[in-house]
Amino acid sequence: MANALDAMKRRLRRLQQMRKTGSFTEASEALDGIWKAGKKPDSIILRSALLRADGERSRLTKLVLPRGIALRFYLLAVFEAQCRLDVGAPWQNVRPLKGADSWSTLVAIDGAYDTASGTYDAALKNMPPELRGSARAEDRWRTRKLEDLRLQQVKGALRTLAELGQEDALVTMPRGARGQRLYEDFSLMRESGRGYRPTPDFYTVPTLSWTAAETIRLPKDFFLKGWIQVLNPSEVATWLILRMMSQRRPMKHHTSGVFLTTRPRMQFFGLRDDAWEDGCQRLLEFGLIRHAEPPETEEAGEGTNTDPMMSAFFSQPTHVRQPYEPHFWQMTDGGLAKDAAQKLDQELTLRQQALDTAAMERAQHNPERLSGHPLADK
Repeated sequence: MANALDAMKRRLRRLQQMRKTGSFTEASEALDGIWKAGKKPDSIILRSALLRADGERSRLTKLVLPRGIALRFYLLAVFEAQCRLDVGAPWQNVRPLKGADSWSTLVAIDGAYDTASGTYDAALKNMPPELRGSARAEDRWRTRKLEDLRLQQVKGALRTLAELGQEDALVTMPRGARGQRLYEDFSLMRESGRGYRPTPDFYTVPTLSWTAAETIRLPKDFFLKGWIQVLNPSEVATWLILRMMSQRRPMKHHTSGVFLTTRPRMQFFGLRDDAWEDGCQRLLEFGLIRHAEPPETEEAGEGTNTDPMMSAFFSQPTHVRQPYEPHFWQMTDGGLAKDAAQKLDQELTLRQQALDTAAMERAQHNPERLSGHPLADK
């Protein structure tokens, strides 16, 4: 419980700092500008190959990492491409990594936190002495350091995407004469990865498929309202998997919800229990999914089911739920219309208060643990 409380406080602190510095607002405005200046798609189309596991893990779950923004960056690149390009058009990079209208401006981060002082003033440690004491100079210095950190995050994301494996790489980067990576010249790959052939499988804007589980529709608000910026990678992965399932069988999703047990989840997606269960719980709290009541009897299928992955999802009995059986879920896209930072601030604050209260109640049964607790004197 202590670890959960610490993680919650850390996440809330980072979110509030992103709002305080304007990083969240600036990134959201940059994405909104790209959408309005482009083709204004209602949905972003993602090939489901990103989600499917080949062996133990999928490309998606390889990007469920505790640090870094690799999954976020790839989805942002797909969003940018579909706002700019026609269906079938090949991707070419038209943005610098840093500066105005750059990839860095599309990413919201909190900045460098100094654990010793418990503040975000670590950036001021290396500030020239002659600039100290001026509020305007200190603000400019903080902004510059935040821009540098954003650039580091983008470069780290590109490295992660390029190092998924020869066939699975979602980004390729040429090398310079001295072997250094040329980040500015990166190329985006399709969701299925670079591929086996000598010529990389460069990204093209996909066509929406209605007859097979080949594509997933992501509402534009997932990007424009800031959810892409504030959800953890495991939450994004869980949301994408649930979205794929809901769109593959819309009638079943509407009437009784969708579910996923451990074996098919590991087999087809490679997403582990802790990431899935935590992701579902957080999405529920944030208003992006809801519990659905399972049907009393097995429903008729929606057409012939030839996809073995979909058969594994939907052919299992769905009678009265027993202990340890999976929850049934429904997507609530209305939740996407809310400002993501504001919603998370509200929900994370409530959850932190609940965890604090639970810790205090436990401490009251053990006086030795009560000493030093932040609520002990309240």
